[in-house]
Amino acid sequence: MKKYTKIIALLTVMVFVLSAALTGCGGSKTSENTPSQGQTEQKKEPVELVVWSHLTDPEIAKVQEIANKWAEQTGNKVKVLADQSDFQAFSTAAQSGKGPDIMFGLPHDNLGTFQKAGLLAEVPEGVINKDDYVPMSISAVSYDGKMYAVPISMETYALFYNTEKVKTPPATLDDLINLGKQVGFQYDINNFYFSFAFIAAYGGYVFKDTGGGLDPNDIGLNNAGAKKGLELLKDFVQKYKFMPADINGDMAKGNFQSGKTGLYISGPWDVDGFKKANVPFKVAPLPTVDGKPMPSFAGVQAAFVSAKSKHQQEAWDLMKYLAENTGLPLFETGNRIPVIKSLLDNPEVKNNEILNAFAQQATHAIPMPNIPQMAAVWGPAGNTLQLITSGKVPVDKAADDMVNQIKQGIATQQ
Repeated sequence: MKKYTKIIALLTVMVFVLSAALTGCGGSKTSENTPSQGQTEQKKEPVELVVWSHLTDPEIAKVQEIANKWAEQTGNKVKVLADQSDFQAFSTAAQSGKGPDIMFGLPHDNLGTFQKAGLLAEVPEGVINKDDYVPMSISAVSYDGKMYAVPISMETYALFYNTEKVKTPPATLDDLINLGKQVGFQYDINNFYFSFAFIAAYGGYVFKDTGGGLDPNDIGLNNAGAKKGLELLKDFVQKYKFMPADINGDMAKGNFQSGKTGLYISGPWDVDGFKKANVPFKVAPLPTVDGKPMPSFAGVQAAFVSAKSKHQQEAWDLMKYLAENTGLPLFETGNRIPVIKSLLDNPEVKNNEILNAFAQQATHAIPMPNIPQMAAVWGPAGNTLQLITSGKVPVDKAADDMVNQIKQGIATQQ
């Protein structure tokens, strides 16, 4: 009996030892994949991100203030620097490793050129919720169906009116013409940016929107609708005598500011100047044409992460923070119209009668084309407007010549 007891005891010890050994083997295998308590994943070293901004100095100071809060939360550093350089300067800096991690506040119509050069990183999923944004602003920062930037703010033009001369702003094009005869109506008519609205009102377009991008081979500036709009622009000068054919933006602005005219088309950048000059004015959306809103050109201030940035994860994290937190501060500091829908419903925005008028117009606006071929449009379009408003060339010929010149310009880009 004692013999069996000893054997059982010995077996028990052997089982215990074997079990401990097996447990030890299993434990060592697990410890290779899962850090033990007190052994955490190595933290990344803090980085310094550089942001180049095309905004004004007061706006840049506000962006730096907001970026500093992100830096405090993450342990990183951020420098927001003023920059007004062109594409070539950015490209040279980026390729040499001296460019910024983020470009903030760049006009969206530059994006196509940057994307073609391989300088833009595609916006990752989760940085923004597209449904939270004004649809036009998402289109503005998309290229070939992909997002390469985040919209920050938007701008367009609308109708300024002198409240001592005009009690009710014109609701229709006919109202605008009739009122213009009484109180005067002027703007920078030979600037294609502004006059595009009257061309688009009748069905003209720059490049056909295919739903997945813009087709530079389909130019709609000499179709029947575009020519009808161009005839109207000619009438503003030649028939109604609203303004001289050689008018420019400064002349039109000065005449409205001095009270010589009661109606003027421009953007939010003129608001502060008129307030300081004590001009009695308000702003309204552009009048309707044939019962439909007039589609102005829209510009979107965009932000993108450089494809050459060595800190992609941190840069996109900062981008997300700035996109979520700069909307209202930039509205307050620089009259920048928010692109986030909920901010447009913010009482501070809705109760600002003047800027809210621009926001209303922006809902009907068309983003300026962001493809590189747009560079071939501005020169011929501006020259053509001068020829038409001066009466030197018939609309049909001028429009056809313009489109041919644009096509030639595009061909030289390739």
